[in-house]
Amino acid sequence: MQCKIISLFLVTCIASCNDGTPHYNATAMFVYKKKISAGYANTVGGILLPVNYLRVPQASGDFGNFLRGIELNPDGAVYLFNGKKKVNQQAQFAVLKVPVGDTDLQQCADAIMRLRATFLFEQKNFEDIAFVDNVQTLYTFKAPYTKQNLEVFLKKVFSMCGTASLSKQLKGRLMKDIMPGDVLIRGGFPGHAVIVMDVAVNANNEKVFLLAQSYMPAQQIHILKNTKNNFSPWYTLTNDVDIITPEYHFKNTELKTW
Repeated sequence: MQCKIISLFLVTCIASCNDGTPHYNATAMFVYKKKISAGYANTVGGILLPVNYLRVPQASGDFGNFLRGIELNPDGAVYLFNGKKKVNQQAQFAVLKVPVGDTDLQQCADAIMRLRATFLFEQKNFEDIAFVDNVQTLYTFKAPYTKQNLEVFLKKVFSMCGTASLSKQLKGRLMKDIMPGDVLIRGGFPGHAVIVMDVAVNANNEKVFLLAQSYMPAQQIHILKNTKNNFSPWYTLTNDVDIITPEYHFKNTELKTW
């Protein structure tokens, strides 16, 4: 049965017509979603690309390469920190296998800080795991450099930092230069932030990208659907002023990087 699924997946992708815009064949995407639930397509880097697109290169030590390696949950539902299902189950394309904790702390900016801190921890760049709050207090990860101590550190960061402080800590980037690991962020109380999980490009240098979020209350990090095409999680880089996600609208001037 697995061979038949894979064969159908390949045939329908090849059969997709090329009209000059990023698209999927609907049957191919349906089969791909089945592959996720069956555990065959189990990482961000395995998410099906639009026709004629290739992922931008990322070195083994790059943040983007780390993000591509994050596993997906076969159960595609989004759960809150208390184990209950999120009311809106229509925003996500897939859910990341990343802990959310058992308190209402790991919300939008917090989830992004967890991903960044985990990447730096795995790279053993412990001195770079640092975040600043709204009054410019610096929180740095200190020895012992263990996963248990990292969790203690992150809980403190989540309590003291948020979109307002993270927005100030990050550097501006033009949308045309978007790369995996960048952040769309509007600092505020609460504000909102989503992370660019991947970027792909075609022969005409046209780019598409994946976005992921947590939200309020604290919930599992999930890859967002493209509201303009429910079969695709990929967003198209255009000259539009707004980037419209299922639960928030960003301006194209709100992209930042580390």
